[in-house]
Amino acid sequence: MTEPIRLTAGDPAPPFTLPTDAGDQLSLSDLRGRKVILYVYPSAMTPGCTKQACDFRDSLASLTAAGYQVVGISPDAPAKLAKFRERDALTFPLVSDQEKSVLESYGAFGEKKLYGKTVVGVIRSTFVIDEDGRIERALYNVKATGHVAKLRKDLGLD
Repeated sequence: MTEPIRLTAGDPAPPFTLPTDAGDQLSLSDLRGRKVILYVYPSAMTPGCTKQACDFRDSLASLTAAGYQVVGISPDAPAKLAKFRERDALTFPLVSDQEKSVLESYGAFGEKKLYGKTVVGVIRSTFVIDEDGRIERALYNVKATGHVAKLRKDLGLD
């Protein structure tokens, strides 16, 4: 089994420009000067991904007040992301990486264990990126439930 690459604190965050749920493009460079929480989820509108997205939505005011911009990324098409945003009243950008190249560059796509079997897919992950575009935290194989609360605690926001 070949492990996907893993980013660590201090690494430069891989650049990207991707289509959003709103029909425009978002580049990591557009967010330079702000702290970014880039969270990777496998599929919009599934139970775990919905729970995680709603947790970020419900914590957004305090994250924004602390200077963080939240961005969700998945391999879903922009049209599906738009439905997800509308259905769950999500108030942060969702970006689409249908080719999975950005997910791979972050080490968030590759072989993983699922119910005891090795499969290839999206690895639920969260990256905290500093104002200069460097990885501050790289968290792999996070749980959908309780992750945002743990992240807030780790960031000193609770």
